[in-house]
Amino acid sequence: MKLVIIKYNAGNIQSVLFALERIGVSALVTDDPSAILAADKVIFPGVGEASTAMNYLKERNLDQLIIQLKQPVLGICLGMQLMCKSSEENNTQCLGIFDTTVKAFKNPHALKIKIPQIGWNTIFNLKTDLFNQIKENSFCYFVHGYYAAICDNTIASTNYGKEYSSALQKNNFYGTQFHPEKSADIGEQILKNFINLTV
Repeated sequence: MKLVIIKYNAGNIQSVLFALERIGVSALVTDDPSAILAADKVIFPGVGEASTAMNYLKERNLDQLIIQLKQPVLGICLGMQLMCKSSEENNTQCLGIFDTTVKAFKNPHALKIKIPQIGWNTIFNLKTDLFNQIKENSFCYFVHGYYAAICDNTIASTNYGKEYSSALQKNNFYGTQFHPEKSADIGEQILKNFINLTV
């Protein structure tokens, strides 16, 4: 099986590689279109700021490439957010795969939350094979100040001041707001499930 991690300027790539190694999977890190197209599975990680990341993708035509992919694709954190329609972070137009917008957490004092959310939180209302053998209200690790609103593509939810999408899916595209590579045994099982997905 050929697994590719898309290389761009907002990837948390090393921790993803380590997590894959722990489950016995190797991956190629590349921004080469032919290698990405030839992969059996693609991971699109991300940490950072939305508009800078989108500009980088556009400069290399990776924005057009990603939306054309037919194999299973997993966006992580910013990677998932960039697969949505748009982000309030610097008013960024995104890839438009998922039919939802990315919004900023607001009113932290009223909601009694800290922004960004950093740490462990539960995922619930789990759907699709991405969550095989994962129990409702399992804990995963989050680091983010923006969230994807609940929509028809939501396959997991989390509550932090309000309920939002902690995972999304449309056709062959999947996304997690949490970091499976930092989510211990639960995250490893989710990565295994992604590796085993068929489209």
